[in-house]
Amino acid sequence: MAEFYGAHQRLLQDDFDTRRLADVHLMTIVQAGIDDDRRAFIESRDFFFLSTIGADGWPTVSYKGGGVGVVQVEDERTIVFPSYDGNGMFLSMGNIGATAKIALLFIDFETPNRLRLHAEATVHDDDPMLDRFPGAQLIVRGRVENTFVNCARYIHPHERVRASDYVPDANGSQPYPAWKRIDLLQGFLPAADEGKAADAGGEIDVEEYARRLADGTS
Repeated sequence: MAEFYGAHQRLLQDDFDTRRLADVHLMTIVQAGIDDDRRAFIESRDFFFLSTIGADGWPTVSYKGGGVGVVQVEDERTIVFPSYDGNGMFLSMGNIGATAKIALLFIDFETPNRLRLHAEATVHDDDPMLDRFPGAQLIVRGRVENTFVNCARYIHPHERVRASDYVPDANGSQPYPAWKRIDLLQGFLPAADEGKAADAGGEIDVEEYARRLADGTS
């Protein structure tokens, strides 16, 4: 925790006369693990933002959604979350395999409130927690380095409309996504998707997919 701030942060803190304030924050809002209040907030969320770093040093940020409790806290230093079917790029999971370092951002847009978490992670395809998340392809385990809350004043309040129809149900089932029905992609989908476009109503062209995107039905 003594190395939480690096030289570049310290330089800017000195430029703006916030070093004392930054040190107070380090003592009051930054924790080495997850306490009961932060655990309750994390496990009340059904989405989060995940940042990972690739072998080339470039970061990427991804939205991850699921049911309430999509991230589970096993203990004050361990988090677990699923990786569901995606676009096949496996950017986040591959980055974790390459560098292990992750950051999670949890937001309540209605209150609002937010919490940040840093961890070193591993990816597993045979983890017992796969049973906890039906439909998951992989499980990520994170060893928590620190967590900290942030002022929520710049969070624009939103009202929840509904949960995504694509969150896997108790059997791991979910609707077949429209983008996998695009005719131009049929020869590139994995074998597990063979025939599913027909079962979902048939192939569609790019224009139809664009319309579905605009309608929010993709």
